Amino acid sequence: MNGPSLYPAFPLLLVDDELPWLRSLRMTLEGPGAINNLQLCQDSREVMELLGEGEIGLVLLDLTMPHISGEELLARIVEEYPEVSVIILSGMNQLETAVRCMKLGAFDYFVKTTEEDRLLDGVRRAIRMQELQRENRQMRRLFLNDTLEHPETFAEIVTNNKGMRSICQYVEAVAPSSQPVLITGESGVGKELFARAIHTLSRRPGPLISVNVAGLDDSVFADTLFGHTRGAFTGADAVRRGMIEEAGDGTLFLDEIGDLSIASQVKLLRLLQEGEYFPLGSDKPKQSRARIIVATHQNLTARQETKQFRKDLYFRLRAHHVHIPPLRERKDDLPLLLEHCLAKAAAELEKKKPTTPPELVTLLSTYAFPGNVRELETMVYDAVSVHSSRVLSMQTFRQRIGEAPATVDDAVSRNVFAGIELLPNLSEAVEQLIAEAMQRAGGNQSIASRLLGISQPALSKRLKQQQQRPEKPL
Repeated sequence: MNGPSLYPAFPLLLVDDELPWLRSLRMTLEGPGAINNLQLCQDSREVMELLGEGEIGLVLLDLTMPHISGEELLARIVEEYPEVSVIILSGMNQLETAVRCMKLGAFDYFVKTTEEDRLLDGVRRAIRMQELQRENRQMRRLFLNDTLEHPETFAEIVTNNKGMRSICQYVEAVAPSSQPVLITGESGVGKELFARAIHTLSRRPGPLISVNVAGLDDSVFADTLFGHTRGAFTGADAVRRGMIEEAGDGTLFLDEIGDLSIASQVKLLRLLQEGEYFPLGSDKPKQSRARIIVATHQNLTARQETKQFRKDLYFRLRAHHVHIPPLRERKDDLPLLLEHCLAKAAAELEKKKPTTPPELVTLLSTYAFPGNVRELETMVYDAVSVHSSRVLSMQTFRQRIGEAPATVDDAVSRNVFAGIELLPNLSEAVEQLIAEAMQRAGGNQSIASRLLGISQPALSKRLKQQQQRPEKPL
């Protein structure tokens, strides 16, 4: 795509019969506000027709105009286009008129002599409200129809899990927004894949620029993001563009944001609040046009409590929040992921894709995968690299998983007998536990023994004892 991106995604209609004021308002919005998706209208009689033609989301409406007054237009817009927000601009500071306009349904009311910053804040609030309303409408439609409009965008995110599908639907709904996105999840769950999907769906003309900020001290962070001028510090022999400028009208993805120092957090917060930044060594601000996406495996709520992460920055970053569940919480995806990883590994190693033994998925389902999908990919790659027969050997997987019992979920770590009035005796409890393990293992004794934390011969001995034990009379 060519040309600058438009912000916001929907047009703003500026209505005033005085052309100099219209031009001045446009300069204010385009300059400090970086709001450039604008339409200008001098004739109030054309407003309703323009609203009928386009996707206008916000109207900045002069109150005193010939032909049709702003107050009359406001009433018609609210009636015929209730989804459109209207900000009234008046040359006079009249409280009664302002109250009347607000009662009619205006989003806000400003006097034309209002300070530039106040007007911009009001316009930004209206834009944000419009974006939220549009996202909510889009989410309702996607969830109710259980559809993805652009499933090809999520081709790299291999899943049939219902929860993951809901996350993809949410991503589709919020991707066009200009607001930041916070992506959380353990290491290896695929946070960067979702960042790429958000960027693609946003249709922003600029590139996706990724920066891992873990381990960057404050000066390096500032230089990496904001760049520097020549002579800004010792060794700065030439001008260096920062990553924000490199992203341009695209997306800036900051990974491992939870490891950012407090001093760097202040700089990032200022960037999000003001929409501008200063390259090191410069006193001239530059406008940021890039959409910000951040990701972390850290618990930011816990880090706030220990004063390691600023609450105001967290509030700014989580305008949209995408949390990706760990693999252990979506093990129904294991067969699909295994086939995907096998095909990928075989292609990279230039080998024929091997056949998998039916009990392999059962074995993998007993493992907690602390490294998530990335760990599964590595496990499969190692197995395929040493593979030589038609059927894939399970030996590599057994070695990687180890002999320790599988990690239990939090739900199972509770007292399973709590609330039961009559407890089973010890022998009955053991039998039930063995039966459940054998069922989960699909009848495979080696896998069941691993689930139980005992050796395979010990399990085999207990099963024989159960078979030889006479059945209880009815």
